[in-house]
Amino acid sequence: MTDSIQSLENGLIVSCQPVTGGPMDTAPFVVGFALAALAGGAQGLRIESAPYVKAVRAATDAPIIGLVKRDLGNSPVRITPWIEDVEALAAAGADVIAYDATQRARPVPTAELVKRIHAAGKLAMADCSVISDARQALDEGAEMVGSTLSGYTGGPEPTEPDLDLISAMRALTPYVVAEGCIRQPHHASAALQAGARLVVVGSAITRPEHVTSWFRADMDEAMGA
Repeated sequence: MTDSIQSLENGLIVSCQPVTGGPMDTAPFVVGFALAALAGGAQGLRIESAPYVKAVRAATDAPIIGLVKRDLGNSPVRITPWIEDVEALAAAGADVIAYDATQRARPVPTAELVKRIHAAGKLAMADCSVISDARQALDEGAEMVGSTLSGYTGGPEPTEPDLDLISAMRALTPYVVAEGCIRQPHHASAALQAGARLVVVGSAITRPEHVTSWFRADMDEAMGA
């Protein structure tokens, strides 16, 4: 582990990923979200796309987990699917590169992605859906495993963090990242108690469109709309 990442004990990572095509999907907004999150106590950032990683890196030396999201026609894998994505994120200044570690059809084997991440001198974060993803990722050399994709590989999308998966991953490694459906402060504390070393919060902090929709849905339900 690099010194900057190793120091993140019980750390809060804020994912600054605006809604694609939304009014805040520009570099100045992403940088602003990142700096505001750090001012509020975040210890690191999760940033999507090499251009946004580069922009945020120019504004802060805080640890950055970088990723690229793509919609592929021949694979359900979206997070950092290509070697070119790894190389672009590394060049942009990411400290950690996150990738989809699920056992699904993909353009590049996960072991090859990890190998290229390490060749670039970066750490690998495996975004997992189930415990077998984490086991395989650790066997392939990933330094960190996250609950990022739990519930996102089929069926209805979850609304609560997968504390059971976090606990199971902690039995494999201390470097567990809780991510996904961390919408309330008590979700973050519960994730730490379940064994997470780091907690990633995204939409609840940096996607006002999503947060507004949560309030709207509850109010509509209350009024019988």
